[in-house]
Amino acid sequence: MLNSKQFSFRRGACLPALRSLAHPVDRAGGMRRALMRSLQAAALGVAVAVFAPSAWASGTAQLKAFVSQVHAARGDFVQREVKAPAKNAAASGGAVVPTLGGTSSGTFVFARPGKFIWSYEKPYEQVLQADGDNLYVYDKDLNQVTVRKLGGALGASPAAILFGSNDLEKNFTLRDAGVKEGIDWLELIPKSRDTQFERVGIGFRDGNLEAMELHDVFGNVTLLTFSNIQKNPAMKPGAFKFTVPKGADVING
Repeated sequence: MLNSKQFSFRRGACLPALRSLAHPVDRAGGMRRALMRSLQAAALGVAVAVFAPSAWASGTAQLKAFVSQVHAARGDFVQREVKAPAKNAAASGGAVVPTLGGTSSGTFVFARPGKFIWSYEKPYEQVLQADGDNLYVYDKDLNQVTVRKLGGALGASPAAILFGSNDLEKNFTLRDAGVKEGIDWLELIPKSRDTQFERVGIGFRDGNLEAMELHDVFGNVTLLTFSNIQKNPAMKPGAFKFTVPKGADVING
């Protein structure tokens, strides 16, 4: 698994699993562009070695249990984007070392299938919210809302792992990827060839979701770590209904 301590941080991060459903303005060197291009892009993963076995079930078994038993959840996340080395680095004699493109953090809540609120709090405030039919992206600084149909994109995207139905094997090939530092890893490989991503790595510890690693076809990796997860919390009626903020510009498409 990637070790974030190897890399230096730069400002601006993004969530590839939600990229393709909207096109917000880029203010942080790719953060906004990258944020929206991948709900339709399908899968990601982890290059992991096989480590000592875990006392718990395999990563694949833990994912299946999580998807079947956890119908809703909320928690916190930290997100880091690892940029692939420049193509000319080796030719020019430079160090072929990836760097972290940025870091962001916030909260999430979801109810399957297709309802979620993914809220960035730092470094910029932005909300991605889906009500099962539409995806709304609200940029607080710009007071702007972008709206797109959720459609069938969720089922074949990395976001489906957390927010979709429980038929993951329809769209992904699952395989265990060993254990490291007490975390059971598995990787999901998209069955569709029409994707910007190669693999998704997911880590569980004692049945709890700990981390995800999203690898795109350009060699970039998005690292997500989760904490304070509450499984199947009570949800108020209309919890995922989006209300356009007063005076906000609305962009459809």
